[in-house]
Amino acid sequence: MSDMRETFRGIVLPGQCDHFGHLNVRYYAHFFDDGAFHLWSLFGYSLRDMRAQGFHTVVAHTATDYLRELIAGDLFVIRGAFIHLGTKSVRYRQEMWHADTGDLHARQEGVEVFFDPDTRAARALPDAVRATIAPHVVRSPAGQNN
Repeated sequence: MSDMRETFRGIVLPGQCDHFGHLNVRYYAHFFDDGAFHLWSLFGYSLRDMRAQGFHTVVAHTATDYLRELIAGDLFVIRGAFIHLGTKSVRYRQEMWHADTGDLHARQEGVEVFFDPDTRAARALPDAVRATIAPHVVRSPAGQNN
C-alpha cells in the first residue's frame, strides 16, 4: 500500500519469545498497539489535538494475521495507514516487515471509534479530523480488505 508510514521499529528480545522460540503473540499486539498511537500524528492530527478538543478514540476491534515467525535478534519495522473513514470510526492497517530481509511477517487491521469521555459515548468523526486524514486514506490490495 502506498503512503504507509513507519509507526514502530524494534528488535525481538529472547524474553519475548515463547517456548517454541518465536515471538509470542502478546508482543505482536503490544508492538501494533504502540504503532497505532503514532498513526494520528504521522498523518497530521495529534492525540494532543484530540484531548484539547475534548474527545479521543477507543479501539473497537483488531484482527491480526500472523504470516511468518520472528525469532530473537530479528529487527522489524511496522508501517501503517488509514484505510477507511466512517461516520464515527476509522479503520487502519499496519504491517510488520523484517528490517533486513524485507519479508512481511504480520498484518493487523484495527477499528477505532471516536469517543466523548464526558458522555462515555461514541460521537461523530469531527470534520477537522476527516479533512486532515481523508487525503491520506489508502486502498488495500485486492483480497486484503474485508
